[in-house]
Amino acid sequence: MTFGRGGAASVVLNVGGARYSLSRELLKDFPLRRVSRLHGCRSERDVLEVCDDYDRERNEYFFDRHSEAFGFILLYVRGHGKLRFAPRMCELSFYNEMIYWGLEGAHLEYCCQRRLDDRMSDTHTFHAADELGREQARPAGSEAAPSRRWLERMRRTFEEPTSSLAAQILASVSVVFVIVSMVVLCASTLPDWRAAAADNRSLDDRSRYSAGPGREPSGIIEAICIGWFTAECIVRFIVSKNKCEFVKRPLNIIDLLAITPYYISVLMTVFTGENSQLQRAGVTLRVLRMMRIFWVIKLARHFIGLQTLGLTLKRCYREMVMLLVFICVAMAIFSALSQLLEHGLDLETSNKDFASIPAACWWVIISMTTVGYGDMYPITVPGRILGGVCVVSGIVLLALPITFIYHSFVQCYHELKFRSARYSRSLSAEFLN
Repeated sequence: MTFGRGGAASVVLNVGGARYSLSRELLKDFPLRRVSRLHGCRSERDVLEVCDDYDRERNEYFFDRHSEAFGFILLYVRGHGKLRFAPRMCELSFYNEMIYWGLEGAHLEYCCQRRLDDRMSDTHTFHAADELGREQARPAGSEAAPSRRWLERMRRTFEEPTSSLAAQILASVSVVFVIVSMVVLCASTLPDWRAAAADNRSLDDRSRYSAGPGREPSGIIEAICIGWFTAECIVRFIVSKNKCEFVKRPLNIIDLLAITPYYISVLMTVFTGENSQLQRAGVTLRVLRMMRIFWVIKLARHFIGLQTLGLTLKRCYREMVMLLVFICVAMAIFSALSQLLEHGLDLETSNKDFASIPAACWWVIISMTTVGYGDMYPITVPGRILGGVCVVSGIVLLALPITFIYHSFVQCYHELKFRSARYSRSLSAEFLN
């Protein structure tokens, strides 16, 4: 060991203006790795790799770091209390100081570890949004072609409802069409509506999909809505960067499932006609028409709440599978026991509702979820005791994975909200300009 003055019995650490004197023996086995590395320095180059500067005459080593954070860390390594964040200091800044001096996040108190995890999650979201912003700003550079900039602007208009004023108007129009189509779908199932439609068909035997003044108003509204959704989907496909990735996205698959049944029903009506042949295809047509309910999911493209739900389900699929496994195992156990207690022991006074295990599964699932329709229930004393155990077990089993799903939901909501706020700021700047 040849650093500093050879005869000096101690060294001085200057951390952000705060000076600490340590003996050479203590320096050798110091708990902080960066400080203990000074003992093994053999040259000036080795010293400058550990600290920022040093004074050979005074044997003083300078570290351009946060002095208050080092004071908290020094108290911790000397055994005076537990390591917690310094007051009025960012959690990430304190964590960076810990990493610099050779500590890890596990050295923090548990409450501080949770604060650090939350802050790191927020920071990850912020950096992810910055990366997204840089990727979106890159095509708009001077080196980008005008056609590419136009495609990028169109893509953002259709994909990000908060990216511009035009995108918000387009999203609002799309929401209006979704709501109108849902209202028409619900109204078409009313008895009065169907009676009026039957009267119109008796007056005009032509197909509702043929052009003419006798066409039903609901068919015209439906055709307009489908035309808008089809045009929107085609434009979004044209301006997308990666066509294969566009087809694989869940929301785009839902759009396709919502649009395709209309055209299939039109073709079936054209080929079969609205006569006796249509009765053979009537069930298929009703199923295809009812698939329009998928249009409601299109609202997820414009509302953070539905996006949060989808992103949470995507990230928590392991917890959801675990929840289903819990329910299936409990359902198998309680259904077998309930069938035995209610029907298998005494055949003369047996409960006919529990004649089989599959029938008992229905009672178990509505009991575990605390729904209790009352359509079937145990009548024996052992069966009722089992029912109480089933209800309590269902509450416990359903509550176990909910905590993980809840935290994931909160994190996903903050991520999407942060992203939406970022686009809102760009929208405000565009509006002012």
